[in-house]
Amino acid sequence: MLVPLKPVLDAARKGGYAQGAFNVNAVCQAKAVIEAHETLRSAAILQGADLANAFMGGRTDFANGTVEDKIAGAKNIGDAVKRYGEKSPIPVVLHLDHGRDMESVKAAIQGGYTSVMIDGSALPFEDNVELTREVVRYAHPRGVSVEGELGVLAGVEDHVFAAASTYTNPLLAVDFVRRTGVDALAISYGTMHGPSKGKDVKLRREIPIAVRECLMHEGLDCALVSHGSSTVPAYIVREINALGGNIQNAYGISLSELKAAIPAGINKINVDTDIRLAVTRNMRELFATRPELKESPSIGGVWKLLEAHPENPDPRAFLPPVFDTVMYGVVEDDDRAALVRAIERGVKEAVSTLIVEFGSFGHAPDVELVGLEGMAERYQKAGI
Repeated sequence: MLVPLKPVLDAARKGGYAQGAFNVNAVCQAKAVIEAHETLRSAAILQGADLANAFMGGRTDFANGTVEDKIAGAKNIGDAVKRYGEKSPIPVVLHLDHGRDMESVKAAIQGGYTSVMIDGSALPFEDNVELTREVVRYAHPRGVSVEGELGVLAGVEDHVFAAASTYTNPLLAVDFVRRTGVDALAISYGTMHGPSKGKDVKLRREIPIAVRECLMHEGLDCALVSHGSSTVPAYIVREINALGGNIQNAYGISLSELKAAIPAGINKINVDTDIRLAVTRNMRELFATRPELKESPSIGGVWKLLEAHPENPDPRAFLPPVFDTVMYGVVEDDDRAALVRAIERGVKEAVSTLIVEFGSFGHAPDVELVGLEGMAERYQKAGI
């Protein structure tokens, strides 16, 4: 069943575990994420980043995607999640990651997203409050949950870039949540965007602890989110490089650090790079074990891009030759089917590990099944 974000995170807070939130950029990736969660009886949070919607709308230079591209892409990913998640036995959330403006938010909700994140973290505090409050006023009457962000994460992810972190101030977090009415708040406490987070990163768990305590003291209901939290498995990086890639200086957040952040108050952990790496490794492996596919009229173009960009871990750089498969799930021949299976296996490998590590396995029945209409009524009664 498709649900908003709030009931899923309410269950995580009550159960003392965290929900992984996994970015997808193709129909087959959405299918694989849902199936992995079904196998492990966990609720699922699928994320489409703002620029991922442009990519899913058929824009190869997705950083320059128009509103029209994002509307088309949001509908494509929304249709895919509905196809595989609407009758699923587990709760399924489709969440906009790093929405940059109201146009992006509206495009996502129009396309079927059940939750949106608006990232005003680079704005002055008052401007961030105003933008986030505007999104809440638009989304909540439609039953759609809202995530905001306070504090700046270093690193690069799509259009999100910062050279250094600005940690979240717990007292400002209380003011922000009170004035905006967000359901979840992404905080900065030492994580970083991108595949190069630095060796032996130590998270400042005292920040989510303080934010959580301050929110509880003020009676504010808000979950806490950890962005930039990919683990960047070293074994996958090694395998990519052994298969002709050239991924350097790739270090993630250790599982021990992330798991220690859960009892400190983190309820949702965002993961993107791990999936990118596993999918890229699997595509390289497919062409290595079946070299005849390098000349395939159907998927040979994917190999040419892999060969031309050994340093790039992002599958979006390699998938434009099969855009009909990316956008609509079209599998027109056996070669395309082999590529799709490789992609799905990579997604499931990365996702399944973290479902177990973050503790959400077996908790799907603990999530209250409330749809958008029911959630809209609750928001209205609560006045938020």
